[in-house]
Amino acid sequence: MKVTLFATCIVDMFQGNVGKATVELLERLGCEVEFPESQVCCGQPSYNSGYVKESKEAMKRMIETFSDAEYVVSPSGSCAFMFHEYPHIFAGDPVWEPKAKALAAKTYELTQFIVEVLKIEDVGARFEGNVTYHTSCHMTRLLGVKEPPMILLKNVKGLKFTELPGKEQCCGFGGTFSVKMAQISEQMVDEKVRHVEETGAQYLVGADAACLMNIGGRMERLGKPVKVLHIAEVLNSR
Repeated sequence: MKVTLFATCIVDMFQGNVGKATVELLERLGCEVEFPESQVCCGQPSYNSGYVKESKEAMKRMIETFSDAEYVVSPSGSCAFMFHEYPHIFAGDPVWEPKAKALAAKTYELTQFIVEVLKIEDVGARFEGNVTYHTSCHMTRLLGVKEPPMILLKNVKGLKFTELPGKEQCCGFGGTFSVKMAQISEQMVDEKVRHVEETGAQYLVGADAACLMNIGGRMERLGKPVKVLHIAEVLNSR
C-alpha cells in the first residue's frame, strides 16, 4: 500500500524525530511511504485567525501536492482535520471544491489509518513505563478519532496505562490562541500539567505535536520530570 506523508509544519521544523518514527512505523507495517517536498503549511493558523483569502493559496498548493496520493497520512489529528475542512472552505467553487473533497476522502490521522484502514490493532511495539495520554481537541471533537490511539496503546507490551483526569479539557495551545490570549492559555496548560502529575505517569503521550510542544514546554519550565512523546514514537519502539 502506498502512503503519502503529510508531515505538518511543527514536525518538519521542530520534531523531526516524530516524522522519522512515523515513516519507520508505516514501513514496518508494510506501507511504501512517499514524501512530496512541495508540501507547505495547511493554512490552519492563518485561517483560524481570519485570513481566509490569504490562506486559500496555501490550501490550493496542498491540494495539488497530494492530488495523486492513494492515501494521505499525518501524525497530527489537527492538521489532518484541516484537510477535511477544505471542502467547506471551497464550497461552491467549481474547480477547487471537487479537488478538496477528493483530498479529504483519502486523508487520515496516523492511528486512525493503522486501525481503520490497515486493520491492525497490535503493531508489535514494546515500551516499558507508565504512560498517560492527552486527547487533543481537534482530533477527538472535530476529526472524531477517539478509540484508535487507545486500542494501539493498550496493545503495547510492557506499557502501563493511566487515564488522564480532565482528558477532555484543552491544553491551552489552540494555535494563535496561545499567543493572543497568553495569560488564559498559561492557566489552561498549568491545569493540564497538574492533571498529568496526578497520574504519577513517567510519560505523557499524544497524537498532536503542537499540544505536546505546549504541554512539554510548560512542564520543562516548571521543572517537572515527565517526558513527552508522540504516539508514533511509542508505537515504533521495539
